[in-house]
Amino acid sequence: MKVTVENIKGLNKDIKVFIDKKTMSTHMDAKYEEIKGTVNLKGFRPGKVPKEILKRQFGQAIFSEVLDKVLKETSTKALEDNKIKPAGQPKLDLKTYGEDKDLEYVISVTELPKVELKSVENIKFDEYSVKIDNSETDKRINEIAKSQNNFKDVADEAKALKENLVIFDYKATIDGKEFTGGEGKNTQLILGKDLFIKGFDDQLIGVKKNDEKVVEAILPENYPHKEFANKKASFTCKIISVRKSEEVKINDEFAKNLGAKDLADLKILVSKQINDEYKNSLGRLAKTQILKEIENFKVDEIPENLLEEEVKILSQGMNEEDSKKSRKKFEEIAKKRIKVGLILNEFGEQNKIKVTEQEIQAEVQKQLRMMPGQEKMVMEFYQKNPSALASLRGTVYEEKIIDVIKSKAKPNKKEISKDEAEKILKEHQKQEHDHNHDHDQEDSQKKSAPKKAAPKKAATKPTKTKKAAPKKVSKK
Repeated sequence: MKVTVENIKGLNKDIKVFIDKKTMSTHMDAKYEEIKGTVNLKGFRPGKVPKEILKRQFGQAIFSEVLDKVLKETSTKALEDNKIKPAGQPKLDLKTYGEDKDLEYVISVTELPKVELKSVENIKFDEYSVKIDNSETDKRINEIAKSQNNFKDVADEAKALKENLVIFDYKATIDGKEFTGGEGKNTQLILGKDLFIKGFDDQLIGVKKNDEKVVEAILPENYPHKEFANKKASFTCKIISVRKSEEVKINDEFAKNLGAKDLADLKILVSKQINDEYKNSLGRLAKTQILKEIENFKVDEIPENLLEEEVKILSQGMNEEDSKKSRKKFEEIAKKRIKVGLILNEFGEQNKIKVTEQEIQAEVQKQLRMMPGQEKMVMEFYQKNPSALASLRGTVYEEKIIDVIKSKAKPNKKEISKDEAEKILKEHQKQEHDHNHDHDQEDSQKKSAPKKAAPKKAATKPTKTKKAAPKKVSKK
Protein backbone atom coordinates (compact mmCIF):
# COMPACT_ATOMS: atom_id res chain seq x y z
CA MET A 1 0.00 0.00 0.00
CA LYS A 2 1.35 3.40 -0.98
CA VAL A 3 -0.01 6.48 0.79
CA THR A 4 0.51 10.15 -0.12
CA VAL A 5 -0.83 12.96 2.06
CA GLU A 6 -1.61 16.33 0.49
CA ASN A 7 -2.62 19.48 2.38
CA ILE A 8 -5.48 21.12 0.53
CA LYS A 9 -6.31 23.99 2.87
CA GLY A 10 -5.67 24.28 6.59
CA LEU A 11 -7.05 21.18 8.28
CA ASN A 12 -8.43 19.73 5.05
CA LYS A 13 -6.36 16.90 3.62
CA ASP A 14 -6.49 14.54 0.67
CA ILE A 15 -4.85 11.17 1.28
CA LYS A 16 -4.09 9.23 -1.89
CA VAL A 17 -4.04 5.46 -1.42
CA PHE A 18 -2.66 3.03 -4.01
CA ILE A 19 -2.94 -0.78 -3.75
CA ASP A 20 -1.47 -2.81 -6.62
CA LYS A 21 -3.54 -5.38 -8.49
CA LYS A 22 -1.41 -8.25 -7.18
CA THR A 23 -2.44 -7.43 -3.61
CA MET A 24 -6.08 -7.09 -4.67
CA SER A 25 -5.88 -10.47 -6.44
CA THR A 26 -4.55 -12.03 -3.24
CA HIS A 27 -7.60 -10.71 -1.37
CA MET A 28 -9.89 -12.04 -4.10
CA ASP A 29 -8.23 -15.48 -4.13
CA ALA A 30 -8.59 -15.71 -0.35
CA LYS A 31 -12.29 -14.92 -0.64
CA TYR A 32 -12.79 -17.51 -3.41
CA GLU A 33 -11.10 -20.13 -1.20
CA GLU A 34 -13.35 -19.11 1.69
CA ILE A 35 -16.61 -19.56 -0.21
CA LYS A 36 -15.51 -22.61 -2.25
CA GLY A 37 -16.35 -24.99 0.59
CA THR A 38 -19.84 -23.50 1.07
CA VAL A 39 -21.03 -23.38 -2.57
CA ASN A 40 -23.10 -26.25 -4.00
CA LEU A 41 -23.27 -26.30 -7.79
CA LYS A 42 -24.75 -29.09 -9.89
CA GLY A 43 -22.06 -31.32 -11.39
CA PHE A 44 -19.37 -30.41 -8.83
CA ARG A 45 -18.49 -31.99 -5.53
CA PRO A 46 -18.52 -29.64 -2.45
CA GLY A 47 -15.25 -27.73 -2.29
CA LYS A 48 -14.25 -28.71 -5.87
CA VAL A 49 -15.91 -25.90 -7.86
CA PRO A 50 -13.22 -24.31 -10.11
CA LYS A 51 -12.35 -20.68 -9.49
CA GLU A 52 -13.37 -19.65 -13.03
CA ILE A 53 -16.88 -21.05 -12.46
CA LEU A 54 -17.14 -19.20 -9.13
CA LYS A 55 -15.89 -16.06 -10.83
CA ARG A 56 -18.59 -16.23 -13.53
CA GLN A 57 -21.34 -16.96 -11.01
CA PHE A 58 -20.37 -14.75 -8.07
CA GLY A 59 -17.47 -12.56 -9.22
CA GLN A 60 -19.25 -9.20 -9.01
CA ALA A 61 -20.70 -9.83 -5.52
CA ILE A 62 -17.37 -11.18 -4.23
CA PHE A 63 -15.44 -8.19 -5.60
CA SER A 64 -17.89 -5.74 -4.01
CA GLU A 65 -17.47 -7.46 -0.61
CA VAL A 66 -13.67 -7.55 -0.92
CA LEU A 67 -13.57 -3.91 -2.02
CA ASP A 68 -15.59 -2.76 1.01
CA LYS A 69 -13.31 -4.71 3.36
CA VAL A 70 -10.09 -3.41 1.79
CA LEU A 71 -11.35 0.19 1.79
CA LYS A 72 -12.28 0.01 5.47
CA GLU A 73 -9.00 -1.58 6.54
CA THR A 74 -6.67 0.51 4.40
CA SER A 75 -8.39 3.87 5.04
CA THR A 76 -8.23 3.26 8.80
CA LYS A 77 -4.54 2.25 8.56
CA ALA A 78 -3.68 5.26 6.35
CA LEU A 79 -5.17 7.66 8.90
CA GLU A 80 -3.60 5.92 11.91
CA ASP A 81 -0.14 5.63 10.33
CA ASN A 82 -0.17 9.35 9.54
CA LYS A 83 -1.56 10.24 13.00
CA ILE A 84 -4.60 11.95 11.50
CA LYS A 85 -7.65 12.21 13.75
CA PRO A 86 -10.70 12.98 11.63
CA ALA A 87 -13.15 15.72 12.62
CA GLY A 88 -16.21 13.89 11.36
CA GLN A 89 -16.47 11.05 8.87
CA PRO A 90 -13.96 11.01 5.98
CA LYS A 91 -15.19 10.63 2.38
CA LEU A 92 -13.72 8.20 -0.11
CA ASP A 93 -13.47 8.88 -3.84
CA LEU A 94 -12.61 5.84 -5.98
CA LYS A 95 -10.37 6.64 -8.94
CA THR A 96 -9.45 3.16 -10.25
CA TYR A 97 -10.96 -0.15 -9.21
CA GLY A 98 -12.08 -3.50 -10.59
CA GLU A 99 -11.05 -7.14 -10.72
CA ASP A 100 -7.48 -7.61 -12.01
CA LYS A 101 -6.89 -3.85 -11.62
CA ASP A 102 -4.97 -1.62 -9.24
CA LEU A 103 -7.07 0.12 -6.57
CA GLU A 104 -6.61 3.87 -6.31
CA TYR A 105 -8.74 6.12 -4.15
CA VAL A 106 -8.61 9.44 -2.26
CA ILE A 107 -9.63 9.99 1.36
CA SER A 108 -10.89 13.55 1.82
CA VAL A 109 -10.78 14.38 5.51
CA THR A 110 -10.87 17.33 7.87
CA GLU A 111 -8.31 16.80 10.60
CA LEU A 112 -8.80 17.65 14.26
CA PRO A 113 -6.54 20.62 15.07
CA LYS A 114 -3.49 20.46 17.30
CA VAL A 115 -4.48 21.39 20.84
CA GLU A 116 -2.13 23.10 23.26
CA LEU A 117 -2.69 21.70 26.74
CA LYS A 118 -1.38 24.15 29.30
CA SER A 119 -0.53 22.84 32.72
CA VAL A 120 -3.90 22.34 34.41
CA GLU A 121 -2.11 22.85 37.74
CA ASN A 122 -2.39 26.59 37.00
CA ILE A 123 -6.18 26.53 36.69
CA LYS A 124 -7.86 28.22 39.64
CA PHE A 125 -11.36 27.67 40.93
CA ASP A 126 -13.34 28.31 44.12
CA GLU A 127 -13.99 25.30 46.33
CA TYR A 128 -16.59 26.06 48.97
CA SER A 129 -17.54 24.28 52.15
CA VAL A 130 -20.74 25.50 53.78
CA LYS A 131 -21.02 25.71 57.53
CA ILE A 132 -24.51 24.64 58.55
CA ASP A 133 -25.83 26.07 61.85
CA ASN A 134 -27.79 23.84 64.21
CA SER A 135 -30.81 26.09 63.67
CA GLU A 136 -30.79 25.26 59.93
CA THR A 137 -30.72 21.54 60.71
CA ASP A 138 -33.61 21.90 63.18
CA LYS A 139 -35.58 23.90 60.63
CA ARG A 140 -35.16 21.17 57.99
CA ILE A 141 -36.19 18.44 60.48
CA ASN A 142 -39.31 20.45 61.37
CA GLU A 143 -40.16 20.70 57.66
CA ILE A 144 -39.75 16.93 57.33
CA ALA A 145 -42.01 16.38 60.35
CA LYS A 146 -44.71 18.64 58.87
CA SER A 147 -44.64 16.70 55.61
CA GLN A 148 -45.27 13.39 57.43
CA ASN A 149 -48.87 12.24 57.49
CA ASN A 150 -49.73 11.28 61.07
CA PHE A 151 -53.46 10.54 60.97
CA LYS A 152 -55.34 9.15 63.99
CA ASP A 153 -58.97 7.97 64.13
CA VAL A 154 -61.44 10.51 65.47
CA ALA A 155 -64.44 9.60 67.68
CA ASP A 156 -67.16 7.61 65.85
CA GLU A 157 -69.63 10.50 66.09
CA ALA A 158 -67.12 13.15 64.91
CA LYS A 159 -67.84 14.66 61.50
CA ALA A 160 -65.20 14.90 58.78
CA LEU A 161 -63.67 18.34 58.29
CA LYS A 162 -61.33 19.79 55.69
CA GLU A 163 -57.80 18.29 55.92
CA ASN A 164 -59.22 15.15 57.58
CA LEU A 165 -58.45 11.79 55.97
CA VAL A 166 -61.55 9.83 54.92
CA ILE A 167 -61.29 6.12 54.08
CA PHE A 168 -64.21 4.59 52.18
CA ASP A 169 -65.43 1.91 49.77
CA TYR A 170 -67.54 2.94 46.81
CA LYS A 171 -69.66 1.64 43.96
CA ALA A 172 -70.55 3.97 41.11
CA THR A 173 -73.15 3.93 38.35
CA ILE A 174 -73.92 5.95 35.21
CA ASP A 175 -77.64 6.25 34.51
CA GLY A 176 -78.18 3.48 37.06
CA LYS A 177 -75.75 1.07 35.37
CA GLU A 178 -72.40 -0.10 36.71
CA PHE A 179 -69.34 0.69 34.56
CA THR A 180 -65.69 -0.36 34.22
CA GLY A 181 -63.55 1.15 36.95
CA GLY A 182 -66.58 2.21 38.98
CA GLU A 183 -65.71 0.36 42.16
CA GLY A 184 -63.06 1.02 44.82
CA LYS A 185 -61.98 -0.43 48.17
CA ASN A 186 -60.23 1.42 51.01
CA THR A 187 -59.99 4.60 48.97
CA GLN A 188 -58.23 7.38 50.91
CA LEU A 189 -58.88 11.09 50.43
CA ILE A 190 -57.53 14.08 52.33
CA LEU A 191 -60.48 16.46 52.13
CA GLY A 192 -59.85 19.81 50.49
CA LYS A 193 -57.03 18.69 48.22
CA ASP A 194 -59.43 17.80 45.37
CA LEU A 195 -57.11 15.08 44.06
CA PHE A 196 -59.71 12.42 43.18
CA ILE A 197 -62.47 13.85 40.98
CA LYS A 198 -63.18 17.57 40.91
CA GLY A 199 -65.80 18.50 43.50
CA PHE A 200 -65.80 15.02 45.08
CA ASP A 201 -64.04 16.01 48.34
CA ASP A 202 -66.44 18.76 49.34
CA GLN A 203 -69.41 16.37 49.31
CA LEU A 204 -67.73 14.16 51.94
CA ILE A 205 -67.35 17.02 54.45
CA GLY A 206 -69.59 16.21 57.43
CA VAL A 207 -69.69 12.41 57.01
CA LYS A 208 -69.09 10.11 60.02
CA LYS A 209 -67.77 6.59 60.42
CA ASN A 210 -70.26 3.96 59.05
CA ASP A 211 -72.21 6.61 57.11
CA GLU A 212 -73.37 5.92 53.58
CA LYS A 213 -73.12 8.92 51.31
CA VAL A 214 -74.08 9.33 47.64
CA VAL A 215 -71.68 11.63 45.78
CA GLU A 216 -72.36 12.84 42.27
CA ALA A 217 -69.44 13.89 40.05
CA ILE A 218 -68.46 14.29 36.40
CA LEU A 219 -65.83 11.75 35.34
CA PRO A 220 -62.71 13.51 34.08
CA GLU A 221 -61.76 13.99 30.45
CA ASN A 222 -58.72 11.75 30.89
CA TYR A 223 -60.70 8.87 32.42
CA PRO A 224 -58.93 5.61 31.35
CA HIS A 225 -62.04 4.22 29.67
CA LYS A 226 -62.77 6.91 27.10
CA GLU A 227 -66.42 5.93 26.57
CA PHE A 228 -67.22 7.11 30.11
CA ALA A 229 -65.23 10.37 30.07
CA ASN A 230 -67.26 13.51 30.90
CA LYS A 231 -70.24 11.39 32.01
CA LYS A 232 -72.10 12.10 35.26
CA ALA A 233 -71.67 9.27 37.79
CA SER A 234 -73.27 8.52 41.18
CA PHE A 235 -70.87 7.14 43.81
CA THR A 236 -72.38 5.29 46.80
CA CYS A 237 -69.68 5.66 49.45
CA LYS A 238 -69.49 3.51 52.63
CA ILE A 239 -67.38 5.44 55.16
CA ILE A 240 -64.89 3.14 56.93
CA SER A 241 -63.13 5.75 59.08
CA VAL A 242 -62.41 9.43 59.54
CA ARG A 243 -58.94 10.46 60.70
CA LYS A 244 -57.41 13.71 61.89
CA SER A 245 -53.81 14.73 61.38
CA GLU A 246 -51.81 15.12 64.58
CA GLU A 247 -48.53 16.93 64.98
CA VAL A 248 -45.55 14.62 64.67
CA LYS A 249 -43.39 14.52 67.78
CA ILE A 250 -39.72 14.97 66.94
CA ASN A 251 -37.97 12.37 69.06
CA ASP A 252 -35.85 9.23 68.79
CA GLU A 253 -38.81 7.18 67.52
CA PHE A 254 -39.44 9.75 64.74
CA ALA A 255 -35.75 9.59 63.82
CA LYS A 256 -35.78 5.77 63.70
CA ASN A 257 -38.78 5.83 61.36
CA LEU A 258 -36.62 7.88 59.00
CA GLY A 259 -33.77 5.36 59.13
CA ALA A 260 -31.54 7.07 61.71
CA LYS A 261 -30.27 5.50 64.95
CA ASP A 262 -31.75 8.27 67.10
CA LEU A 263 -32.51 12.00 66.98
CA ALA A 264 -28.84 13.00 67.39
CA ASP A 265 -27.90 10.77 64.45
CA LEU A 266 -30.75 12.24 62.36
CA LYS A 267 -29.37 15.74 62.95
CA ILE A 268 -25.95 14.66 61.69
CA LEU A 269 -27.48 13.05 58.60
CA VAL A 270 -29.69 16.06 57.81
CA SER A 271 -26.79 18.48 58.31
CA LYS A 272 -24.71 16.45 55.86
CA GLN A 273 -27.61 16.35 53.39
CA ILE A 274 -27.95 20.16 53.46
CA ASN A 275 -24.19 20.54 53.06
CA ASP A 276 -24.15 18.14 50.10
CA GLU A 277 -26.96 20.07 48.41
CA TYR A 278 -24.94 23.29 48.56
CA LYS A 279 -21.73 21.47 47.67
CA ASN A 280 -23.33 20.13 44.47
CA SER A 281 -24.75 23.53 43.49
CA LEU A 282 -21.51 25.36 44.23
CA GLY A 283 -19.57 22.58 42.51
CA ARG A 284 -21.35 23.50 39.28
CA LEU A 285 -19.98 27.03 39.68
CA ALA A 286 -16.49 25.57 39.99
CA LYS A 287 -17.03 23.69 36.73
CA THR A 288 -18.08 26.94 35.02
CA GLN A 289 -14.90 28.63 36.28
CA ILE A 290 -12.74 25.76 34.99
CA LEU A 291 -14.40 25.82 31.56
CA LYS A 292 -13.88 29.59 31.36
CA GLU A 293 -10.16 29.15 32.02
CA ILE A 294 -9.95 26.37 29.44
CA GLU A 295 -11.24 28.84 26.86
CA ASN A 296 -7.84 30.58 27.18
CA PHE A 297 -5.99 27.47 25.95
CA LYS A 298 -4.79 27.56 22.36
CA VAL A 299 -6.40 25.71 19.46
CA ASP A 300 -4.78 26.34 16.05
CA GLU A 301 -7.95 26.24 13.97
CA ILE A 302 -11.60 25.26 14.32
CA PRO A 303 -12.68 22.63 11.73
CA GLU A 304 -15.16 24.21 9.35
CA ASN A 305 -17.43 21.14 9.26
CA LEU A 306 -17.76 21.09 13.08
CA LEU A 307 -18.49 24.84 13.04
CA GLU A 308 -21.25 24.39 10.47
CA GLU A 309 -22.82 21.53 12.45
CA GLU A 310 -22.82 23.57 15.68
CA VAL A 311 -24.26 26.69 14.00
CA LYS A 312 -26.98 24.49 12.51
CA ILE A 313 -27.88 23.27 16.03
CA LEU A 314 -27.93 26.83 17.38
CA SER A 315 -30.18 28.07 14.57
CA GLN A 316 -32.58 25.14 14.77
CA GLY A 317 -36.18 26.30 14.43
CA MET A 318 -35.31 29.69 12.92
CA ASN A 319 -36.29 30.86 9.47
CA GLU A 320 -33.55 31.54 6.93
CA GLU A 321 -33.58 35.33 7.33
CA ASP A 322 -33.28 35.30 11.14
CA SER A 323 -30.65 32.58 10.93
CA LYS A 324 -28.50 34.79 8.69
CA LYS A 325 -28.89 37.77 11.04
CA SER A 326 -27.70 35.69 14.00
CA ARG A 327 -24.96 33.89 12.06
CA LYS A 328 -22.03 35.93 13.44
CA LYS A 329 -23.16 35.58 17.06
CA PHE A 330 -23.80 31.85 16.63
CA GLU A 331 -20.34 31.37 15.12
CA GLU A 332 -18.74 32.98 18.18
CA ILE A 333 -20.72 30.72 20.54
CA ALA A 334 -19.99 27.65 18.38
CA LYS A 335 -16.24 28.32 18.27
CA LYS A 336 -16.06 28.52 22.08
CA ARG A 337 -18.07 25.34 22.54
CA ILE A 338 -16.04 23.39 19.98
CA LYS A 339 -12.75 24.70 21.34
CA VAL A 340 -13.57 23.66 24.90
CA GLY A 341 -14.81 20.27 23.67
CA LEU A 342 -11.59 19.64 21.73
CA ILE A 343 -9.42 20.57 24.70
CA LEU A 344 -11.38 18.40 27.12
CA ASN A 345 -11.25 15.51 24.65
CA GLU A 346 -7.48 15.84 24.27
CA PHE A 347 -7.07 16.00 28.05
CA GLY A 348 -9.24 12.91 28.42
CA GLU A 349 -7.17 10.97 25.88
CA GLN A 350 -3.83 12.02 27.36
CA ASN A 351 -4.99 10.99 30.84
CA LYS A 352 -6.53 7.74 29.54
CA ILE A 353 -9.96 8.62 30.97
CA LYS A 354 -12.56 6.06 30.00
CA VAL A 355 -16.27 5.54 30.66
CA THR A 356 -17.37 2.04 31.62
CA GLU A 357 -20.74 0.45 30.89
CA GLN A 358 -21.30 0.23 34.67
CA GLU A 359 -20.95 4.02 34.91
CA ILE A 360 -23.44 4.52 32.08
CA GLN A 361 -25.94 2.19 33.74
CA ALA A 362 -25.41 3.95 37.08
CA GLU A 363 -26.26 7.27 35.39
CA VAL A 364 -29.38 5.75 33.81
CA GLN A 365 -30.44 4.43 37.25
CA LYS A 366 -29.87 7.90 38.70
CA GLN A 367 -32.26 9.35 36.13
CA LEU A 368 -34.81 6.62 36.86
CA ARG A 369 -34.77 7.58 40.56
CA MET A 370 -35.39 11.21 39.59
CA MET A 371 -38.59 10.25 37.72
CA PRO A 372 -40.60 7.93 39.99
CA GLY A 373 -43.49 6.26 38.24
CA GLN A 374 -41.94 6.87 34.80
CA GLU A 375 -39.07 4.39 35.06
CA LYS A 376 -40.32 2.19 32.22
CA MET A 377 -40.76 5.17 29.89
CA VAL A 378 -37.23 6.49 30.62
CA MET A 379 -35.67 3.04 30.15
CA GLU A 380 -37.47 2.54 26.82
CA PHE A 381 -36.34 6.01 25.70
CA TYR A 382 -32.68 5.07 26.13
CA GLN A 383 -33.19 1.63 24.60
CA LYS A 384 -34.81 3.10 21.48
CA ASN A 385 -32.51 6.13 21.14
CA PRO A 386 -28.82 5.20 20.86
CA SER A 387 -27.97 8.88 20.29
CA ALA A 388 -29.46 9.74 23.72
CA LEU A 389 -27.33 7.05 25.33
CA ALA A 390 -24.26 8.39 23.48
CA SER A 391 -25.06 11.88 24.79
CA LEU A 392 -25.30 10.45 28.31
CA ARG A 393 -21.89 8.82 27.82
CA GLY A 394 -20.52 12.22 26.75
CA THR A 395 -21.91 13.82 29.91
CA VAL A 396 -20.32 11.18 32.16
CA TYR A 397 -17.02 11.48 30.23
CA GLU A 398 -16.99 15.26 30.68
CA GLU A 399 -17.73 15.01 34.41
CA LYS A 400 -14.86 12.53 34.85
CA ILE A 401 -12.51 14.90 33.00
CA ILE A 402 -13.57 17.87 35.14
CA ASP A 403 -13.03 15.79 38.31
CA VAL A 404 -9.47 14.92 37.22
CA ILE A 405 -8.77 18.58 36.38
CA LYS A 406 -10.06 19.57 39.82
CA SER A 407 -7.71 17.08 41.46
CA LYS A 408 -4.72 18.61 39.61
CA ALA A 409 -5.69 22.30 39.69
CA LYS A 410 -5.41 24.91 42.45
CA PRO A 411 -8.61 25.21 44.50
CA ASN A 412 -9.23 28.42 46.38
CA LYS A 413 -10.80 26.87 49.49
CA LYS A 414 -13.40 28.94 51.32
CA GLU A 415 -15.66 28.16 54.26
CA ILE A 416 -18.86 30.14 54.00
CA SER A 417 -22.20 30.38 55.78
CA LYS A 418 -25.51 29.23 54.30
CA ASP A 419 -26.52 32.86 53.70
CA GLU A 420 -23.27 33.53 51.82
CA ALA A 421 -23.84 30.39 49.75
CA GLU A 422 -27.37 31.58 48.89
CA LYS A 423 -25.99 34.97 47.85
CA ILE A 424 -23.33 33.43 45.59
CA LEU A 425 -25.85 31.10 43.93
CA LYS A 426 -28.39 33.90 43.39
CA GLU A 427 -25.72 36.10 41.82
CA HIS A 428 -24.69 33.29 39.49
CA GLN A 429 -28.34 32.63 38.63
CA LYS A 430 -28.80 36.32 37.80
CA GLN A 431 -25.76 36.28 35.51
CA GLU A 432 -27.10 33.19 33.76
CA HIS A 433 -30.52 34.83 33.39
CA ASP A 434 -28.98 38.03 31.96
CA HIS A 435 -26.88 35.99 29.52
CA ASN A 436 -29.90 34.00 28.37
CA HIS A 437 -32.00 37.18 28.15
CA ASP A 438 -29.44 38.78 25.82
CA HIS A 439 -29.48 35.65 23.72
CA ASP A 440 -33.30 35.65 23.61
CA GLN A 441 -33.38 39.32 22.60
CA GLU A 442 -31.28 38.51 19.57
CA ASP A 443 -33.50 35.59 18.68
CA SER A 444 -36.82 37.35 19.30
CA GLN A 445 -37.86 36.86 15.69
CA LYS A 446 -37.75 33.05 16.02
CA LYS A 447 -40.89 31.27 14.96
CA SER A 448 -42.11 28.17 16.80
CA ALA A 449 -38.72 27.65 18.44
CA PRO A 450 -37.76 27.37 22.12
CA LYS A 451 -36.00 30.34 23.72
CA LYS A 452 -32.70 28.49 23.82
CA ALA A 453 -31.96 27.23 20.34
CA ALA A 454 -29.83 24.34 21.59
CA PRO A 455 -28.97 22.60 24.82
CA LYS A 456 -26.36 24.53 26.76
CA LYS A 457 -22.79 23.44 26.09
CA ALA A 458 -23.96 21.06 23.38
CA ALA A 459 -20.50 20.90 21.83
CA THR A 460 -18.41 20.99 24.97
CA LYS A 461 -19.19 17.38 25.76
CA PRO A 462 -16.13 15.58 24.44
CA THR A 463 -16.37 12.32 22.59
CA LYS A 464 -13.55 9.92 22.04
CA THR A 465 -11.93 9.92 18.59
CA LYS A 466 -13.15 6.91 16.65
CA LYS A 467 -11.45 4.96 13.90
CA ALA A 468 -12.38 6.31 10.52
CA ALA A 469 -15.07 4.60 8.51
CA PRO A 470 -15.89 5.75 4.97
CA LYS A 471 -19.03 7.86 4.92
CA LYS A 472 -19.59 8.04 1.19
CA VAL A 473 -17.92 6.37 -1.74
CA SER A 474 -18.12 8.01 -5.13
CA LYS A 475 -17.16 5.78 -8.01
CA LYS A 476 -15.78 7.57 -11.04
